[in-house]
Amino acid sequence: MRTTRRTTLRSAAVVAGVATVLALPVGTAFAASPAVREPAPSVRAYVTTVKLADGSVATVHKVGANHFEAEIHAGSTKPDRLVSKGAAASYGQSDGLHVLLRPDGTVTSWMDGTSKPEPKPAAKTEITKESSVRITLPDGRIAQLVDGPKGKRVELSTPKGHALATIDPRRPSAQHDGWTYKLVRDGKQHVKFVVIDGKGGGNSWVYDFDGRLIEKYTVDPAGAGAAGLSHQG
Repeated sequence: MRTTRRTTLRSAAVVAGVATVLALPVGTAFAASPAVREPAPSVRAYVTTVKLADGSVATVHKVGANHFEAEIHAGSTKPDRLVSKGAAASYGQSDGLHVLLRPDGTVTSWMDGTSKPEPKPAAKTEITKESSVRITLPDGRIAQLVDGPKGKRVELSTPKGHALATIDPRRPSAQHDGWTYKLVRDGKQHVKFVVIDGKGGGNSWVYDFDGRLIEKYTVDPAGAGAAGLSHQG
């Protein structure tokens, strides 16, 4: 932590990437640029505290729309201030320390002999694309078959839109009124949606995630043995 008062400063307002450096008298370290009136205390809102390149800190406050101030604290000395208002950034330097307060309230600092850090790019927003198919099940209920980057799921509802359950690889099955709904993996890549009529003896229907009925199993009502299997085109 620095304990001595900075005695040399140049301060500048940076507009559209062009800095105009103004020589100021000794003792006016980090004077605000551009100059603004002292705001009423009630409108100042604390934003963050940033550790600077020389070990001192900058406390950032939001004063108004597109108006930020950074107080530079070095030891017990009276803090110096940078002001960014509108589209103008504020820049100051003293004793080898360079500080830049941007119009969005972010602070960058560096020392003589080092490169000015580049601002970090904004995080990219991931756009999630999903495909879904709505089908009517043999029991009259509705299934929304959804396939997207986070995997496959089925959202079950009544014909009037009342949600019943959602099944996915973590919760692969659900039951309702004697019917069973489940996801079954066929190999490593393919997932099928199976509907089983538990009340009607075990007849079942198998769908792919394009909504096509690809298989149907019918239980012999006489109980003669194996169920019949039909493949759907």
